[in-house]
Amino acid sequence: MKADNNRVLIIALAANVGIAVAKFVAAAITGSSAMLTEGVHSLVDSTNQLLLMYGQKRAAKPADALHPAGYGRELYFWSFVVALLVFALGAGVSVYEGVIHVIEPEPAVSPLIAYGVLAIAFALEGGSTLAAFREFNAARRGQSWLQALTSTKDATTVIVLLENGAAMAGILIAAVGLALSQVTADPRFDGVASVLIGLLLGVVAIFLAREAKGLLIGEAADPELIAGIRRAATRQGIMGVGEIMTIHNAPTQIVAAVNVDFDNRLSAGDVERIVDAIERDLQAEFPSIYRVYVRPHEDAGMKLDARGLIRT
Repeated sequence: MKADNNRVLIIALAANVGIAVAKFVAAAITGSSAMLTEGVHSLVDSTNQLLLMYGQKRAAKPADALHPAGYGRELYFWSFVVALLVFALGAGVSVYEGVIHVIEPEPAVSPLIAYGVLAIAFALEGGSTLAAFREFNAARRGQSWLQALTSTKDATTVIVLLENGAAMAGILIAAVGLALSQVTADPRFDGVASVLIGLLLGVVAIFLAREAKGLLIGEAADPELIAGIRRAATRQGIMGVGEIMTIHNAPTQIVAAVNVDFDNRLSAGDVERIVDAIERDLQAEFPSIYRVYVRPHEDAGMKLDARGLIRT
C-alpha cells in the first residue's frame, strides 16, 4: 500500500509542477485572474504532495523509547497541515484575487493561450486523478463513495483524489469564466470564476481538515477487523471475550487491546501460549495490526505479571 501511495504522490507532484508553471506563464501573458488563481492552486497542490511524502517517510520510523507506539500519526498530522494550506493559500488567495478583479476588472489578452493551457492542465490532472481513483476504488469494498471517503484511514489517497478532483472542476470554472468574459465583454466574470474556485477549495479543505482531525485524535479499526479479533480470542482456555479497543496510528498500523476471561485453572505458561497463539493468528490474518495487548478481566482471579498478560 505504501508503494502505491508513493506512486500516486509522485504522479500528482510531477503533474502539478508542470501545470503550475504553465498556468503562471499563461496568467502573465493573458492577465487572467482565474488563470493566476489556478496557478496558485497547482503550486499549493505541489507543496502538499511534498508534505505528504515527508509525512509518509516520518511515519515509517520504527518505535523508540520516546515514541513507543511508533511515528505513524505523523502522516495524519501532515495531512491536517495540508488541509490548512488548501484553505489558507488555495481558497484564501483565490477568493482575494477574484474580489480584486471584480472590483477592478482588467480585460484578458490572448485568451487562446489560456484555453490551451487549461486543456493541457485538464489532461494532466485527469491522469493523476485516475491513478488516485484506482487506488481508492480498489479499497472501497462495496461501500458508497461518501461512506468510503468518511471511513477510510488512508488520508494520502483521499487528499490526492479530492485535490485533483477540485483542480479539474476549477479548470472548468476558469474556462467558463474566461469564455463569459469574452462573450459579454465583461472581465468581471473572470473574477467571479476565481471566487467560485476559492469557495470550492474551501469546501474541500474543510472536509479534509475534518477527516484528518478525526484520524489525528484516533479512530477505531473497521468492524470487520474487530470481529476478527473477537474470533481469534475465542478459543479453548478463554471463558469469554469482553471489550475490544482498536486505534489507527497510521493506515496500516493498528494497535489492539482485548479484554478476556481466562479459565482460572490455567497456569501462567498456558496463558502465555494462548496469548502467543492469539497474536500470531491476528497478525497473520490482519498484517496491519502493529501491536496486540491481551489482558484478563479484573475478576478472573489470576495474579500474573505483565509479561504473562501483555504481548507486543
